[in-house]
Amino acid sequence: MENADKLNPMFLETFSLEVKTTAGTDILDLTAAVQQKVRDTGMGSGLLTLFISGSTAALTTIEYESGVVSDLRAAMERLFPQDLTYEHDRRWGDGNGYSHVRAAFLKPSLSVPIEDGRLQLGAWQQIVLLDFDNRPRERLIRGQVMGIKPSNA
Repeated sequence: MENADKLNPMFLETFSLEVKTTAGTDILDLTAAVQQKVRDTGMGSGLLTLFISGSTAALTTIEYESGVVSDLRAAMERLFPQDLTYEHDRRWGDGNGYSHVRAAFLKPSLSVPIEDGRLQLGAWQQIVLLDFDNRPRERLIRGQVMGIKPSNA
């Protein structure tokens, strides 16, 4: 096993993406930008982990087309309506209690396998940022790729 480690050392590469959002429930396709960042690492195979800082945004995958995006936005409103009374709003008065609850259910991180330098997403699957906050934000998404680089890299 020791010789195998010398032939295929593991690498860890990090990157970040900055995204500006609006004051609505933004659902933004990050797939192309993330794939380019992965390509820039030179990683052949491994695992990508993405994490968004902040408690009012989340990461997930969907088929990024207008119908599904609209359906997801409507489902979030049905499940976690903006017009409910939230204890967070009573305490802080910022009106974004719903956004904290929505983000907690969807989670701030996502993992995707990498093979031959490409994200192993399904044919109709894209990586999306969901920003639920009620005011514009500058979001920072951190990425880490752990894996093996091709011997010619």
